[in-house]
Amino acid sequence: MRYHYKRRHHASGFGRGNQPNRRFRDRFNDITGDRRIYRSRRGILLGVCRGLAEHFNLSVFWVRVAFLLIFVFTGFWPVGVIYIIAGLILKPAPVVPFQNETDQEFYQSYTTSRESALQRLKRKFDNIDQRIRRMEHTVTSRDFDL
Repeated sequence: MRYHYKRRHHASGFGRGNQPNRRFRDRFNDITGDRRIYRSRRGILLGVCRGLAEHFNLSVFWVRVAFLLIFVFTGFWPVGVIYIIAGLILKPAPVVPFQNETDQEFYQSYTTSRESALQRLKRKFDNIDQRIRRMEHTVTSRDFDL
């Protein structure tokens, strides 16, 4: 192995293949602005067209017209299947906009792993239940005065 200024080169070329992908990811993040594409909850059929229109700041009408034209001129099934797959893969848009990073992380974890999200919610409600029981015990005790 040869060593160069702050860079290590391998004879087999490992470690250099990630650079084109990294550039592609950077370009993709620049285009999308690190925002995710969601299905709209106000859409007509699965909310895919409205979600794409909201993500790319386009008119919903023109996105639907483009999908309809592509649907008719490609022989129906390819675009129909892609549309249904997109409707099943895309996550629904959050009901309430994210207030901070933890809200977004919670939503992402909920939509990817519902079991773990249910366990977290159960723990939170159990904690609230315990607090309410302590308050009831305090209020109903003989030592409590108003």
